[in-house]
Amino acid sequence: MKRKKKIYLCMTIFFIIIYIGLLTILFLSEHTDSRATIRSFGDALWYSLVTFTTVGYGDLTPVTPLGHIVGVIFLLLSAGIIMTLFGAVVSFATNEGLPLFLLGFQRKKNWYYFADYGAESNTLAKNIYKEDPDTIIIFGEKKNKHLEFPDYPCLFINISPARIIEHKKNIGAQCKIFFMKENDIDVNMRASGLHTLPVEVYARTTNRQDYLSGNIKFFHSYDCCARQYWRSKPLCNYENTIVIIGFGNYGRCILERAILTNIISVNQHVTYHIFGDAKKFLAMHNNLHKTFCIGKESETTDSLIFHDEFWETHHELMEQADRIIICSDDEPEGFNIFRQLNNYYKVQGHIHLHSNQKTPGISCFGTNEEIYTPNQIMRTTLNKAAITINEIFCKSVSYPTLSWEELDDFHRESKISAADHLLMKIRILLKDETITEFTPEIVEKAYKEYCETKKSESVKDMYRRIDHARWLRFYTFYNWNYGVVRDDTAWEHPMLCPYKELTPEQKQERDAAWELLGNIDVELNIK
Repeated sequence: MKRKKKIYLCMTIFFIIIYIGLLTILFLSEHTDSRATIRSFGDALWYSLVTFTTVGYGDLTPVTPLGHIVGVIFLLLSAGIIMTLFGAVVSFATNEGLPLFLLGFQRKKNWYYFADYGAESNTLAKNIYKEDPDTIIIFGEKKNKHLEFPDYPCLFINISPARIIEHKKNIGAQCKIFFMKENDIDVNMRASGLHTLPVEVYARTTNRQDYLSGNIKFFHSYDCCARQYWRSKPLCNYENTIVIIGFGNYGRCILERAILTNIISVNQHVTYHIFGDAKKFLAMHNNLHKTFCIGKESETTDSLIFHDEFWETHHELMEQADRIIICSDDEPEGFNIFRQLNNYYKVQGHIHLHSNQKTPGISCFGTNEEIYTPNQIMRTTLNKAAITINEIFCKSVSYPTLSWEELDDFHRESKISAADHLLMKIRILLKDETITEFTPEIVEKAYKEYCETKKSESVKDMYRRIDHARWLRFYTFYNWNYGVVRDDTAWEHPMLCPYKELTPEQKQERDAAWELLGNIDVELNIK
């Protein structure tokens, strides 16, 4: 960019020198001739302007041979200058010139820049505009003629994020940049290239990178889908048998969220039947047997049963399951499974089907409208909750602890997992499994119930047991082991043991996530 500017500047200076030289030659050749009408440098300048604009008043004309030559040069240049000026005006109006000019008057507003325009970008931009109508939506590519224009105000400018950030001039709120194409190498490189700029960057990816420090955050739609699923369709007390059909990207994340957040009772014994290739999953999470019964049903703890055979052979299981989740990565295949279940099996439980679009008569989840929302992608509420949990935890223990900025990615994810379980805690406190959203009234009511019921030592103990079970699942999911002394480099922790073996202070640590309910309406700005 700097090199281009330097070239343009040199070219401009060169043409100005040539122009002044021609004016000087015209003036010097004409002013001594008695017939000449061009007798001053100003006359020469006026003549050149009249000639360049093809007006031709005729009040000034060269009479000397050298003056005629300069006049011819001006005449030849006039056509090129007019075409250049016309092209510049058209280019300014049709390309980025005019939109950038208009953006200059809107710098105090929030800017949301999308590097590409597609179904996901369009849905997120629409949801952002619904929440914040006084905002500027910018797409960093030209609009495809075959696509309909969005039904919300936006600009299509074929321009890089860096130029947009530069044009914002640090006025108003920070600009937010989104890379929505699912292409790890390209997206990560483009996003990482913006790490030094004053901007928040959100990049869609297929790996598990998820940074909450600096200005770059990665997200992937599979995990957003899983979070949204268990939030909108939570585990209920009566459900003991859940079937997951399809263990690709979506199926894996659905199970992971279930492992990390589906803890509603100290006495629960939910069995998850998973159909799909789970060899890599089991090899990666080789400590799951410490918190789950693997391969068979248990009456005392949750179970994970992975099936290599076809789900079609398990008629009795399909008919008696409390819930069947169809989450094939291939949507047409998912719809085919749904039709087969309805046509050939006496299914008693709920069937939930993953689909990008809502379909009448089918309980779908993971639609673009549900996943690509500001709170799902930017995770403002969840992130604030995780940070607040860490602050409460730091104040509640006697030994030295780390601030949020000092935590590594794993321990941040631990706090995020605790925040993920917060809605489940509210359902437990209020004994209401239909709650799917935070409201000030619900949070206040839940916290009052917690403060009142924790006066009973047995109830307080039950609350701590629930959160300890959640905490155990998280650490065993990431393959930590018990150790007499905490050693983060060896992945060992003294609290990776049954609840009854914890010290009183260790048991008290489990209160932090529950106590967050008393701060959530203030800290998270729930509306």
